[in-house]
Amino acid sequence: MKQLAYLNKYFWKYRGRLLMGFLLIAIGNIFSVYAPVVVRDGIDFLADALRVKNDLGTDQILQAPSSFQHIASWIGSSASDITLNTSNYADTVVRMGLLLALLYLVMFIVKGVFLFYQRQALIVMSRHIEYDLKNEVYNKYQDLDAAFYKRNRTGDLMNRISEDVNRVRMYTGPAVMYTLNLIVMVVMCTVVMLQIDVELTLYTLSPLPFMMLAIYYVSQTINKKSELVQQQQSRLSAMVQETISGIRVLRAFHREDHYSTSFTDESATYRGKQLNLVRIDALFMPVIVILVGLSTILTVYVGAHKVMAGEISPGVIVQFVFYVNILTWPFAVVGWVTSLVQKAEASQGRINEFLQTRPDIQTPAQPVTFSAGTIQFDHVSLNYGDSGVKALDDVSFTIEKGKTLGVIGRTGSGKSTIAQLMPRMMDPTSGKITIDGKELSTVSLSELRNQIGYVTQEVFLFSDSIRNNIRFGCDPSEEDIIEAARRADVHDNIMAFPDGYDTLLGERGINLSGGQKQRISIARAIAKNPDILIFDDCLSAVDTQTEDRIIKGLRKVMQGKTSIVIAHRISTIKDADQIIFLDQGKVMARGTHEELLAQDGAYAALYRKQLLEEADPKV
Repeated sequence: MKQLAYLNKYFWKYRGRLLMGFLLIAIGNIFSVYAPVVVRDGIDFLADALRVKNDLGTDQILQAPSSFQHIASWIGSSASDITLNTSNYADTVVRMGLLLALLYLVMFIVKGVFLFYQRQALIVMSRHIEYDLKNEVYNKYQDLDAAFYKRNRTGDLMNRISEDVNRVRMYTGPAVMYTLNLIVMVVMCTVVMLQIDVELTLYTLSPLPFMMLAIYYVSQTINKKSELVQQQQSRLSAMVQETISGIRVLRAFHREDHYSTSFTDESATYRGKQLNLVRIDALFMPVIVILVGLSTILTVYVGAHKVMAGEISPGVIVQFVFYVNILTWPFAVVGWVTSLVQKAEASQGRINEFLQTRPDIQTPAQPVTFSAGTIQFDHVSLNYGDSGVKALDDVSFTIEKGKTLGVIGRTGSGKSTIAQLMPRMMDPTSGKITIDGKELSTVSLSELRNQIGYVTQEVFLFSDSIRNNIRFGCDPSEEDIIEAARRADVHDNIMAFPDGYDTLLGERGINLSGGQKQRISIARAIAKNPDILIFDDCLSAVDTQTEDRIIKGLRKVMQGKTSIVIAHRISTIKDADQIIFLDQGKVMARGTHEELLAQDGAYAALYRKQLLEEADPKV
């Protein structure tokens, strides 16, 4: 239960509902426990009536059933004795039987009312806990850094917030409710039974310790097998999510049969592990039924001897048999509840793995204030811990406030790494990055990222309208949205759609071309009106003519803003105030476009090659 201890804070939060549920269970079970007393009274009254039947020549006085006496005392009255004679015998016995039957029915109607409200208290409480836990998991997902998502598959993370949280809810709701019901019912029934006859009670309840031992043994196996089932289900979810995301590539390479076979194999593995778990679960009910049956046999056998000895009335045997059957369901669900708890333990353990993970990148306890001033990289190096690749090696440069830095280099030279370091998607291995003279690690993450408009290399659009994608993260006016789209040279494309800016996009913007997605992503960054703009090779999917129009639109936007423009084409960055040329994570050259051409190095060679490619694409 140590993993489930994490949920205690939620039980404390909803302690009112938990306490109310407990009280409703206790009150409702009073009627359940009292109902067999009514049955006992009926049996004993009938036995007494049959006993005096031969002496009806004179009035026979019978004591009123104890249940009537109790009810009379509750309402401040008294129950009179019952007189039987030849003239009223049949009517009195039938009337008493009907009254006891009606009283028995009322007991269970009241029990049903309390059962309804106890479920309203405890099951609704579990839904509140499910809601809170899902929000906590989702918020934690947003706090964790990029390294976490490189180590974990999306399908597995989705499974934890859905299937795992649902299994935890079964613990906080049904498992808690049935456990409380079991405890209250056992205590009440045992107390009543002990008051009637201690020896008979001990015989009746003697099989229960063996039931507990069997449940404990089987629950250990359930815990292990449940965790294996959850792990396999996560693999299945990850596989399905990856297949759906890459469906176009899968079809393009005609790999449907291969993935279908792989999914069938994984499903077969899941089925096997689930069946192993089901086989263990199936042991509970037979064990419980056998032991409950043994309790009934002992009750009847020992009770019959006591009736013969005059120690108890015949109705007590029936009362005890009723108690055994009343306890059957609570004890029958012990196996199911234990299974729920073990499954919830395994699921909560998976959830706790990352809920207790502290992200490497987070806002310091006392962040310093800053303004979007000069940005400086001071001997910055970065190694990717998972692969050991050195992305940046002793990189230094300075961007004055309101100036533009162009970054160019071959694939894998570290350009995108610079873009990710600025909003602290990752931290450098060595060296430092400052803004306005303050190290990035000392400033508030939210404040830093609010001042940055970042267009990533891999464009991501949400399954929402184009308007909402552009206004994502800010609240611009309609005029600002249209102006941002014009600057990104995508307004005419948007207006060509039947619904214009209200056009709904498919997953990841699948119904747009690559160039359209890039330009909407640029408009999203512009609409935010940030102090710092970062464009990470965001024009790679557009032709040179469109690129020229976009750059002209961006020049006005970038005035007075500190900008980093990363590109593969020199035409994108040639107007930057400073350009650095990267190769294998190192700065090989720096200067303006004209200065770098004058150096006649790798930059000039790349420029001449690109000019030739534009003149003759076959080159």
